[in-house]
Amino acid sequence: MFYGIITLIIATIISTIFTYILEKKLQLVAIIGAIIVCIFGGLALWFDNKIFFFMKPTIINLIFVIILLYGKIIKKKPLLKELFSDSIILNDAGWNIMTNRWIYFFIFLAALNELVWRTQTEYFWVQFKVFGLMPITFIFAIFQISLIKKYRIEE
Repeated sequence: MFYGIITLIIATIISTIFTYILEKKLQLVAIIGAIIVCIFGGLALWFDNKIFFFMKPTIINLIFVIILLYGKIIKKKPLLKELFSDSIILNDAGWNIMTNRWIYFFIFLAALNELVWRTQTEYFWVQFKVFGLMPITFIFAIFQISLIKKYRIEE
């Protein structure tokens, strides 16, 4: 797993740099993800303990939950609207429902990651992380299309 962690850190840094060069900006989610990959990957390598790496998806998902809850409770507005307002235009009710769904989904992903890494083999967890978490997230995102259609504001 040592070489996999190093490869992921290097690939994350390179992809972040290329994204910035091509788009002249970085999304907050991408920045947070890259920082967490480097921090937890670095901790796993430094302490020679894979637990840091196993917990990375849990921590990322919980950070997303905290950010969305912060927007909802403290700022009194859905932060997803600020992130995606260039591509998705919804009324306030739609943004609130979408935010709630993603909060619950990120909690689900965090709990699922904890369940898998604590009860399964390292090989199974790697396969789950690569071939499980991404498809689950993609399927969840597809299921949001009906919400987007229902609450979309026509321009």
